[in-house]
Parts: sequence; structure tokens; C-alpha cells
Amino acid sequence: MEVRLQKAGPVIGSPAAIMDQFRTATEVCQAAWEQRLRQNPGTFRRVEREIKRHFDQGADQFTAAVLARVTQGPEMEEHVRQVRQEAAVGLRSPQRRSRRVRLLSGLVLLVTTLYCPPKSAGRKREQATEQAAGLFPELAALGIANGSSPALQATVARIVALSPSIDVARKELRRQGLKLDKKTVRRLAEQLGTHFLVWRQRELLAWRQQAALTPAGDELAGCRVAVQIDGGRVRVRENKKRQANRRKGQRKKFKTPWREPKAVIIFVFDKQGKMIRRDRQPLIDGTLLGPDHLAELVAWHLHRLGAAKAEVVVFVSDGARWIWDRLDEIIRRAGLDPSRTARVLDWCHAVQHLHRALQSLKLNAQTRRAKFAELRGWLKHSRHAEVVAELERLAAGRAEKDKVWTEIRYLRTHGEAGHLQYRKFRRRGLPCGSGAIESTIRRVINLRLKSNAMYWLAENAEAVFALRANLLTDRWEQMLDAVQHTMSRDRRLTWHWHASCFSPDATPDVTLNPPQPVNPEPLTHIST
Repeated sequence: MEVRLQKAGPVIGSPAAIMDQFRTATEVCQAAWEQRLRQNPGTFRRVEREIKRHFDQGADQFTAAVLARVTQGPEMEEHVRQVRQEAAVGLRSPQRRSRRVRLLSGLVLLVTTLYCPPKSAGRKREQATEQAAGLFPELAALGIANGSSPALQATVARIVALSPSIDVARKELRRQGLKLDKKTVRRLAEQLGTHFLVWRQRELLAWRQQAALTPAGDELAGCRVAVQIDGGRVRVRENKKRQANRRKGQRKKFKTPWREPKAVIIFVFDKQGKMIRRDRQPLIDGTLLGPDHLAELVAWHLHRLGAAKAEVVVFVSDGARWIWDRLDEIIRRAGLDPSRTARVLDWCHAVQHLHRALQSLKLNAQTRRAKFAELRGWLKHSRHAEVVAELERLAAGRAEKDKVWTEIRYLRTHGEAGHLQYRKFRRRGLPCGSGAIESTIRRVINLRLKSNAMYWLAENAEAVFALRANLLTDRWEQMLDAVQHTMSRDRRLTWHWHASCFSPDATPDVTLNPPQPVNPEPLTHIST
């Protein structure tokens, strides 16, 4: 691979020559920096930034020299041959092409490298459209994609995931000396997020097709594991149908409906039911595709993390029907032992429905507060049957359509299913609240994807969701390694998949179709 600074410029020299040039330039700048500080010590902040920027530029030049030297060796030829052999798409004989590559501190190189076009014979039209990109074997071996070095793309995507908007991210990058326009910043971040979604889809489908051959991990072996699921809210942008009377230059009209990104957090907790953060980071994932897609993601993550070897797996959630209907299939697909699982209705949601039931009874304030404190104490001690009986006594004579009966059916349904055994759950050290997933919705979705006048294309929201989830759980480097490995062999960007059905008969009313009851007693072997 040939590396130049510009089209007609000289080839990048050796690392030693670059170091000599940089040393000379640094000595010249050193005198100017010292003179400015002698005249005005208050300029130290600006001088310090200039020094850092100077060394960043020198680092880019040295990186280019190292890159030019390494790519000329026989080892790179072996890596290129391996990439071509493992490519998922049939490739033609290589040909030389020139590409611009931007390094971490903004230096743009012109590299002349090999390009292997895809084979087109015998392919369908839609397949040809999907696979038309081909492959740069040398760049793929180095992890260079879309004209940017892997470190540059990771840095831009990281700042975009942390910033409240693309414009704020661009300004922060400019302050660090990296001048990129908004389109480039958005493109680099969304492409990295899409690459992660591609990796996730390929690994998930491989597990689905050959679950017995997909090895399970041991990250959760012997641990006490909690799984919490919930949904947020995001506005997406959907273009309206083309209007015949639309004038030239007039903007296309679009709709901004609400969508529910569904999220999951999987974490390890101690014997007091508290999350362990020091040694084991939680896992956060989610999707806008649908509840069956999220259920399949949950089952896949539990399998690959080794939840089947865990001491206990606890599912904690609110009363959403789309969650409870799919737990049986998640447990089966993940290979979990049902006797070592528990299902807990979030304590705050249970108390909230108790409060709503008493409110609908139209009791005076003093009586309602006293009755609420009494029934809340019963519920805390797993006396849910007595709570339901008392509410039914108070609601006697009311119309069948009264709201109180909805709340009573809610509590009865989850009580009979074993989700309200709070005294037993506390005795076994199991978490009874879903605060972790509520915090996840706020930190991952609301603070980045949900804002006034912020509308997302669904695929872009999914990509940024994935980036932010991996960033906030300290799984960033792990994600980058997985993405680089899978994208170096196959550049196709298809990440959607058709999820298998996880719900036998989903209906919108949780109170009329209660989930199948489970027996909480098999948990008696769990150590306290």
C-alpha cells in the first residue's frame, strides 16, 4: 500500500525521517511558546492546547509513516490473503485504487491499495444491490472503513453518543482540533452503530440456527442475575406519500409518530438484592423493531453470557403484558432451569395500582390514607389475597365497568401468578424494584433520543441507541473489537431480522388474560 499526503505529493518517508522533521519543528515552536509565556503568563491555557495540537499532528504524521512501512512487509500480504479467503461475498481479482483516509487528529492521507470487486454472475438484482460494495482487503485488515481510521470513527461516535446533539458533538470535536462538518460527524457515528447492529444480527441468527453448536459464555456463571425489561418513547420521522401538487424546492411533508424503543438490562446483584458494579458491568441492549425481537435478544444475551450456570435469574418488570407473555419462551430458549428463576412484579407498580384502586372508591382522604397504609403493609408481607379480598369488599355493589375492578383484577392476576411474594423475595435477597431499567430508559433513551423537535429515522435511532448503551456500560472496547472482526470479512449492512414468535396469544388487556401461574416454591434452595 502506497501512502501520500496528497495526490501529487511525495510518498511518506520512514518513521525515523518523520521523527527528525518533527523534532526540528518542535524546537522552532518551543522558543515561540516560551516567549509568549514570559510576556503574558495568562496565555498558558492557550499555549498548552497549542502544544497538544502540535503533538497530535506529529502523531498523525508518525502514524502515517508506520502505516506505510508496515503495509510493505510480507506479513501484511498474509493478512490480506486471509481476509480474502474468509470474505462472505465472492470477490474478483484485486485491482489498485486510490482512497482518502483521515487519521485520528485530522490528517488526510491518499493511499493506493488493493480493491476486490464482488462477483456478480448468477446473483439476483436485490442481492447485487446489497453486495455491490466489494472489499479493500488491506484496509479491512487494518479496520479502516468509510475513509476513516478506526480510532477516528470510534472517537467521533463516542462523542456523538455522549453529546445531546450532533451540533454539540461537532463543536466539541472542533475544540479538540478535529474539524469535521455535521454530515461527516453524523455519518461516522451512525455507521459505527450500524456495524454493531450488523454484528449483533449475525451472531443472533447463528445462535438461532445452531443453538446447540453456539458455545455459552461463563460471565454469569455462579452469579445472582437480574433481568429487567421496559419501553421508552421516541419520535420517529416518516415521510408522507408524494404529493402531485408539491412545488419544486418545497420541503417534503413528514409525520412524527411516537415509537416505543424496548430496552433490557442484565446485571449481577448481591445477597441484599443490590446491583454489583465494581467487577461486573451490566449489559444494556434494546431495539425499535418489536417485542418479539427484544425477547429474542434477551434469550440470546442470557445464553451467550452463561445465565444457565447462574445461581438464580430474576425477571423484574412492570405489568406490561408484552413482557410477561414472553418470559416462558425466553427461559426455554436461553436454556435456563425454571426452578432457578423467579418473576417479580415491580413493588412501586404494585403499590401504585393499590393506590389507584383506593382512589376510585371515592373514600375521604383520612380513611383512604389509613386504608392504604394498612393494605400496603399486607402487600409487603405477601398477603396479596387478603388485599384483594378487602378491595372486593369495599367495592361491593359498584358497576362492573368501574375502574376499581380493573385494579383488583391486576393485583389478583399477579398474585395468583406468584409475582407478589415480596416477603419471600426479600428473605432470599432478590430485588423487588425495577429502578435499574427505569434509570436505563432515562440515561440511554430520554437524555439522548427524546427531546423537543428531535425526530429520528428509525434506523439512526437504533444505531445511536446501541452506541450509547455500550458506552454507558463500559463495553465500548469490547464492541469495537467485535465490530472490526465481523466487518473486515463482510461489508454488507443488513441488520434487520424476522423474530420468531415468543407470545402464544398476545392481547392488549393484561387483566383479562392473566399470565400462566408459576410456583415460587422451587426457589427455596437459594441461599440466604
